Amino acid sequence: MSSQVFEAPRQGLNPRQAETVERLLAAGLEELRAVGHEALTIRTVAQRAGVSPATAYTYLASKNHLFAELFWRHLSAADLAVGAGGTATERLQGTMRALTARIVEEPELAAAVTPALLGSDPDVARLRLKIGAEFVARFEAALGPQADQAVLEVLVLTFSGALLQAGMGLLTYDQIADMLVSAVAVIMRGDA
Repeated sequence: MSSQVFEAPRQGLNPRQAETVERLLAAGLEELRAVGHEALTIRTVAQRAGVSPATAYTYLASKNHLFAELFWRHLSAADLAVGAGGTATERLQGTMRALTARIVEEPELAAAVTPALLGSDPDVARLRLKIGAEFVARFEAALGPQADQAVLEVLVLTFSGALLQAGMGLLTYDQIADMLVSAVAVIMRGDA
């Protein structure tokens, strides 16, 4: 099923629809925290939100769509400004640590989002692009006005790969934060 949430801009929702979406997302996060991503269903989210499953599916195409939307909102809502001081390398390292710390603030969401983002759902694909754009914006801000496009691409690839490693359980988020700080030093060597 296709979601109205992303076919029409949020501004296109009437107040009642927008309120329903917000209730569903809040209920989705509560349900995720309570039962985990494998046991969560859109039906249980709908029940928690006090709406019918049909209404829930009007706005949420799948639980992967829910997880991707929750992750994007969690990520984009954070003010992770690292500051304008220091070198570009130091600002990027601070950004990597801040992003990683933000992700682990919601451990159930962190566990749910990796498999969700790997899916082929069109609603998830749109959110994947938004999430990637959020990473790029954070890294551009840390690099400053003369951001090198090749460096940005390597940073996004490195960060995304680290998140995948943590999502697969191969590393902890604390480990990837430390590894990302080292990776930034290697990437920026000579550019700081």
